[in-house]
Amino acid sequence: MKKIIPTKNRIVAVLLALLAVCLFVPISASAQQAAEANRKLVSKTVPQYPGLCRPLRIQGNVRADVLVAPNGKVKSLEVKGGHPLLVQSAEDALRQWKWEPASHETHEIVELKFTP
Repeated sequence: MKKIIPTKNRIVAVLLALLAVCLFVPISASAQQAAEANRKLVSKTVPQYPGLCRPLRIQGNVRADVLVAPNGKVKSLEVKGGHPLLVQSAEDALRQWKWEPASHETHEIVELKFTP
């Protein structure tokens, strides 16, 4: 007779395999992004902590990919993660940041921390 592995064990095996893949993929992606971020920041505006978040004691980080024009000004930005109530404040501040001039556009990965 053939021994049949229970379905529960199969599910656990698949989940463990997916977990192993997920643990290694973000590490290599972060390393690639960090390699692109090489321009010196000239000026930055500290984001305002949203008043709505204070009574709720919402805190956390907002991560963004900022496209910086050759003149050092923010051309565009894309939020990659963070609490939705903190995002607008982060975007408003980041749009005022300035990097040193360069010969081409660059992507800068920025993470802003919010605490009440």
